[in-house]
Amino acid sequence: MQFVINYYNYSGIRHETMEKMVQALNADCLPYIPEKGSVGASGDLAPLSHLALGLMGQGEMWSPKTGWGPANEVLKANNLTVLELEAKEGLALNNGTQVITALGAEALYRAEMIAKQADVVAALTAEVLEGVPEQFSKDVHDVRPHPGQKLAASRLRHLMHASNLHLPDAGKFASEIIKSRLDRESGSKSKKVQDVYSIRCIPQVHGVVHETIAFVKHILTTEINSVTDNPMVMINRETPETASAGNFHGEYPGKSLDQIAIAIHEIANISERRIERLVHPDYIKEPIDFPGFLVGGQEGLNNGFMILQYTAAALVSENKVLTHPSTVDSITTSGGTEDHVSMGTYAARKALTVVENVEHGISVLMMYYTIMLWYS
Repeated sequence: MQFVINYYNYSGIRHETMEKMVQALNADCLPYIPEKGSVGASGDLAPLSHLALGLMGQGEMWSPKTGWGPANEVLKANNLTVLELEAKEGLALNNGTQVITALGAEALYRAEMIAKQADVVAALTAEVLEGVPEQFSKDVHDVRPHPGQKLAASRLRHLMHASNLHLPDAGKFASEIIKSRLDRESGSKSKKVQDVYSIRCIPQVHGVVHETIAFVKHILTTEINSVTDNPMVMINRETPETASAGNFHGEYPGKSLDQIAIAIHEIANISERRIERLVHPDYIKEPIDFPGFLVGGQEGLNNGFMILQYTAAALVSENKVLTHPSTVDSITTSGGTEDHVSMGTYAARKALTVVENVEHGISVLMMYYTIMLWYS
């Protein structure tokens, strides 16, 4: 990412320096960078300084060939020479938002993957609990046409083979489990009309998560391809000159990563409520008549899947603390000159932790569905 930023040549860095950075990257020579110590403006000064330090042959570095060791020895073992910086190059390497953005890019990618997987797992919810697919009908969501909501509803319809459930011969289009419910209800007065919110409102809740992910992707894509150091060398002007400005401020990526944490947390939040529907003895007695907590064998000697819900609930509760926005905070540094900072690096670190917790939570939910589909 540093190479991309410096490629635009507004940072006043030599081609030779960039070449050495690329060579180190291609050899997987990775400097040791502490994860703490950045306030997100003026850029990620402390962690990026450690990045440059390793390339200069100081501090610790890792490579596949050597493992961890002194940076100068790791570079030498990979037939690389240390960086020798000239005017402006130090600031070009340590002043920018690359740490926030790099951590954020990983959080974003993983959030996008788990959000898609959550749609699939949510469709399984409606399957095993014999939900009402009509609540996902296209015309229902066309009258509240948020793109994310329509996308999630469309996925649910297709996954449940329920795209035509408003037609008289709907049964032949439904999945086997849903078809079984429709057959039982045929001619009966006890037709199931609606589900609980954690099932009925899946498109509405998942949908805004998908849109938040798209918004954050736009922000981070722009940030990755931006010049964020200071001062900048404005080579585009008729008379090139330096300009001291504030592109290093991490508010854009930081604020967006607070939003991705809040959004993806809601996937785990609503999913944990669906776990409750799968283990509570009263909830699963009708209509599917499974044992409470999915206990197999003699009750009292086997607690079934009760403890797994504890895991999911603990992860959700932890995320409720972690999703407090980091970027609402600021602290004055640098003798009062830097009187507003983003705290964006902490937002990025927290976002990664939240995403990881959601991944584990969805995995727990998938275990429940697997055993229930086996029972079905």
